[in-house]
Amino acid sequence: MNKTIIGVIGAILVLGGIIWMARPGSQSGTASSVRSSGTLAVKEANNYDFGTISMAAGNVSHQFKIKNTGNEGVNIEKIYTSCMCTTAMLKVGGKQFGPYGMPGHNAVPKIDQALNPNEEAVIEVVFDPAAHGPAGVGKIQRAVTIENSAGEPIELLFAAVVTP
Repeated sequence: MNKTIIGVIGAILVLGGIIWMARPGSQSGTASSVRSSGTLAVKEANNYDFGTISMAAGNVSHQFKIKNTGNEGVNIEKIYTSCMCTTAMLKVGGKQFGPYGMPGHNAVPKIDQALNPNEEAVIEVVFDPAAHGPAGVGKIQRAVTIENSAGEPIELLFAAVVTP
């Protein structure tokens, strides 16, 4: 009986440690805390409305364009979504990174992709309207967060009205 209790407590501690290490705001080392004088900006609106979409029609996607408007490089450190029904991919310089999802469902990996001054990138957001099943109908709002070395995280927002 004591071995079982010790085993359960050990498993809970290990699981708690994994969840703590994977949290989106975690920073390790001194390099992560250094901020550049670059500026990461959304080129167009940081929100998008899909309007009315159908679960039966499948996934919908939208591309948000971001740009380093500063005079120094910016590192895109992490990308994560607000819900498991949403994924995001980073496209920069002919390379694609991701898809990235919701923290807690998977660890949020570090990207550390440099964006040079005046360089642009695309964040492609994919929403699966059927992910929540029949309970997922109605108005939804989701967010994609981009952590970067230029300062405050950027949020890209989208909304839709989901029908069966």
